[in-house]
Amino acid sequence: MTTLLLIRHGETAWNAVRRLQGHLDIELNDAGRRQAAALAHALAEAPLDAIVSSDLQRAMQTAGAVARLHDVPLHTDPALRERGYGVFEGLLYSEIEARYPDDFHAWQQRHVDAVMPHGERHAESFREFYARSVGAIGQWAEHYAGRTLALVAHGGVLECAYRAATGMTLESPRDFQVRNASINRFTYANGKLALTQWGDVEHLALSLDDIV
Repeated sequence: MTTLLLIRHGETAWNAVRRLQGHLDIELNDAGRRQAAALAHALAEAPLDAIVSSDLQRAMQTAGAVARLHDVPLHTDPALRERGYGVFEGLLYSEIEARYPDDFHAWQQRHVDAVMPHGERHAESFREFYARSVGAIGQWAEHYAGRTLALVAHGGVLECAYRAATGMTLESPRDFQVRNASINRFTYANGKLALTQWGDVEHLALSLDDIV
């Protein structure tokens, strides 16, 4: 059995204003850097065997904060990126609704095979994204079978892991939060994810003065 700590990256300026990021490479803001430092402090004594990050810098910066306190391999994997949203990327949710009302409606109604316009960047259906992200998690869990692995990724990736672990259908409305810099604990055995703890953000109550 592999133990997995799935972590969402710290906050970005775009998270704060609900501007859709997708594959756009946005860095952490000041709040996100504080969150990453608190996360690293909380995991300083965790028995990690490796850290794997999405290759987008908001995840890599978060993973890097954890990695500085652990002498373990640090990998990057583009398969752990957020969902590709095509022309939606870079727009506020309100702008998407105004410019692409039909595509916005399909997205919000969870039409899992709907694909928004591609534009300069590739767009994925939710079903395609789910297969990519859950597949990547499984591959890393098998690569480090029987050990403890931290995976730093994105809200959508963590949503897919939650659905896979709990048997929640892709069409079901999301009724759970995916918090920035949260720690979400899973196990992986016999090709299946199981959820053991969701949404641990106790470490984010630390002030900077508490972090040595």
